[in-house]
Parts: sequence; structure tokens; C-alpha cells
Amino acid sequence: MELITPVTLENAYVRLEPLSPEHADDLAAACEGLEYAWYTSVPRPEGVADEIAMRLGLRDQGIMNPWAVRRVATGKVVGMTTFCGIDQPNRHVEVGYTWLGREAQGTEVNPAMKLLSLGHAFEACEAIAVELRTHWHNRQSRAAIARLGAKQDGVLRSHRLGPDGTLRDTVVFSIIAAEWPAVRLGLSERLRGR
Repeated sequence: MELITPVTLENAYVRLEPLSPEHADDLAAACEGLEYAWYTSVPRPEGVADEIAMRLGLRDQGIMNPWAVRRVATGKVVGMTTFCGIDQPNRHVEVGYTWLGREAQGTEVNPAMKLLSLGHAFEACEAIAVELRTHWHNRQSRAAIARLGAKQDGVLRSHRLGPDGTLRDTVVFSIIAAEWPAVRLGLSERLRGR
């Protein structure tokens, strides 16, 4: 299967649904109260429709495969995630542009979502490597990525301009195919303990 192919992925905790405009109301509610996250790309509630349109446009260009994250326990859409930086010939992809609403943070949602997206990349799409990136100042995200078992590859200094014009240092992590079985086991054990 190609990394760009839209697909619904589900386990007992979350369902990753191909992103669509129908997710806008739940996503607008989910991003309320995330204004503190200046170091990440969470849209404002009034900007959710534009964010969905942007991600779908990138999907149509073949460079992003976006999902809405639905929490099974509540039935609510609580965030977004994507395959981005898709390099199909080299079977390489980044899992990124991910954010979760406050009610989903620190719950089963992130490990369950990563189990699905990484499993899809490595098992269905035969990825060789999956990258995860975050802002240097996003310590919560850096810790969550490290808990996955991803290895830090390095820091891209002054990598991007933020919306407010500040420079972003981007921390790059990766998981390679040979590491996936151990990462999968770790995620499964974390979920079993919930």
C-alpha cells in the first residue's frame, strides 16, 4: 500500500479517519484552550476550516495523508495527525502536524494513535524509516516521542520561521523498520496498563 492512500485505522482506543470538512466542529472544540502551545501548529477554533482545507490540498498534491483522531470512549474527534514528507520511492515518511485537545493529552490517545500510524507505515506500507519532528521548546512532545522508543537524530537549527517570525529549532527523531517490533511491544504494553 502507498503511504498517501487514505485509509481508516482503528483499535479499541482511537479511530484515525481520513480528514474531512465534517470534522471541523469537533476539531474547533478540541483546540479550545491550546493557545499556550505557541511552539506548535494548533489552529485557533476559527481557523480549523482553513487548516482542514490546507491539509486536504497537500493531500491532493500527494505530499500529506491527514487524519482526524476520534477517541472511541467518547466518540469525539480530539485532534489531528498526518503522514507528511512522504517519500514513497524510498519508503520514508514523517508522522507529524499532530495535535491533541487538552482532554486527550496524557491519556491512552497518543500511544494508541502512534500504534496505529506507525503500524500502518511499517506493516502495510513497508516503510524503511519513520521520522517524528518537534519544536525544541516543545518538551512535552520531545518526551512523548522519546517514550515511543524513537532515537534522536539531531537538531535542525534555525530550521523554520514561526507564525510570529521567531526561528524554530526542529528536533528530529526516527524509528527504523528493525526497531518497530520493540516500539510496537512498548506501545502495546503501555496501553495494556491503562
